[in-house]
Amino acid sequence: MKTQDITYRDGDLSCNGFLAYDETIRDKRPGVLVVHEAWGLGEHAKERAKMLAGLGYVAFAADMFGGRKQISDMKEAMAVIGDLLGNPPKIRARAQAALSTLASQPQVDAKRLGGIGFCFGGSTVLELAREGTDLAGVVSFHGGLETKGPAVSGAVKAKVLVCTGADDPLIPPPQVVAFEEEMRKAGADWQVISYGKTVHSFTNPSANGAVSPALLYNKSTDKRSWAAMTSFFEEAFAR
Repeated sequence: MKTQDITYRDGDLSCNGFLAYDETIRDKRPGVLVVHEAWGLGEHAKERAKMLAGLGYVAFAADMFGGRKQISDMKEAMAVIGDLLGNPPKIRARAQAALSTLASQPQVDAKRLGGIGFCFGGSTVLELAREGTDLAGVVSFHGGLETKGPAVSGAVKAKVLVCTGADDPLIPPPQVVAFEEEMRKAGADWQVISYGKTVHSFTNPSANGAVSPALLYNKSTDKRSWAAMTSFFEEAFAR
């Protein structure tokens, strides 16, 4: 497997993303953007990029904060992601910069692109879908579902899969219902899978409840949701 850091820009902001792909595959293949949690681009997102590469995709983990910024304080994380999530044009442009970098890689079939994200990253890929970005599909893992820029009718081109914890206090049932109604009104091809006995951050093994009891890894839900994503992309990327 080949991995490398790639520097790219969103306007004046320098970002440092992470690319992963199987160099033994000669044909162009689908590319999948990976967007990190509220803590910045770290091992979790990079590991998921490598897992996607193992499935035969080219994966590019975006650096949404610039400079590979890492955050450990919850208050700071909420301020940083709040600035982006509160400004749909800004977060969408930031994600588009990463997506363009992925699409430009010589191994990538630029007509078959997708995105996945975790927590803040899940919210980010949903913003790309809402904007009408030409993606085969996007998958949100424990991502927030609220937005300042809801999708309009006919805008969503990407298939949408949301994997959420049924007991996640950060994404309560009314938020899920509102998202479903938004997708329904937009005429999107969407799915929501709600996992029982599951709270937030269920894909991240380092989430042990120490920061908050709402942030807790769930091994079975992690496995089930990844399998759901795998099947979803097989359909979305089918020629």
